[in-house]
Amino acid sequence: MTWTSDAIEAAGPRGGHGGRDVRQRTGTTVPAGGAGEQAEEGDGTVRHFTVRHDGVTIAVSRGGRGRPLVLCPGLNTTQAELRELTGLLRRDHDVITFDLRGHGLSSAADRYAFAGFLGDLAAVLADPGRLGLRSAPVLVGYSLGADLAVHHASEFPGTFAGLVLIDGANPLPEPFIAEADLAEFRALAEDLAKRHEAERGAPTARTVLLTAQDIFALQLEIDVVRAAILDRHRRIDRPVSMIMSTSIAGGGTEGRTQRHNRLWRSGIERLVGEVPHASATWLDADHRLPFTHAPEVARIIRDLPG
Repeated sequence: MTWTSDAIEAAGPRGGHGGRDVRQRTGTTVPAGGAGEQAEEGDGTVRHFTVRHDGVTIAVSRGGRGRPLVLCPGLNTTQAELRELTGLLRRDHDVITFDLRGHGLSSAADRYAFAGFLGDLAAVLADPGRLGLRSAPVLVGYSLGADLAVHHASEFPGTFAGLVLIDGANPLPEPFIAEADLAEFRALAEDLAKRHEAERGAPTARTVLLTAQDIFALQLEIDVVRAAILDRHRRIDRPVSMIMSTSIAGGGTEGRTQRHNRLWRSGIERLVGEVPHASATWLDADHRLPFTHAPEVARIIRDLPG
């Protein structure tokens, strides 16, 4: 298999952005259930605040103007790493984004599982009055964040203008990680965890606290989630726009790369064929598409009707 640990549910480019320090800081510490805010000047005001729930503190950022949009990162991805895409979207969207537990500026948790991450998204959206949204937001999720978005939207119909799902929430017809893939994915998780650990000496907005076992177990859990996600898609009552990579496992031909790429496409073809409100746009990219193709992803989101 030719893919690197960058491609497993998905690690953003470390040390990118031309070497600039793009660390973001949360606002003041606040009582449980409250929110502190801090303003930054740049191409617009960005407010940083925190949301506390389930024993964790979630770091949230909001900036831009226009149509409300909530951006949920994926596993091993922080809002700082999605800075380019977020900046482009803020030109014509009021963007709210955050770090999942154990990621970036959010605090650690006792354990990491799909239900906990889903709770993080729900906590950010739990108080529409505090967010002061003028209208129903577009809900955008990347990788694991796409799966979280589908689960949340299926439980709260009518509360979003639409969904944009970037290389995730794929109703795969069979497990992505088969028996023959276990050793490869375990090794990828170990490599990624070593990178995370090496960066913890000086914590930044890109820090990830998950261990190799956390990452590997979540990969397997995500496969189980996706086996049942088609029914969740059917329960959503708004347009769902998929932005998908043509080569999630990379462009090679050796090993099981082709099998994973074929499986990824077949899941989306199944979704579009069975769910009338779902559509798909394919980008010639691997799973890092929001980092490598941020302008294209932003343009697709910007051009959505409504």
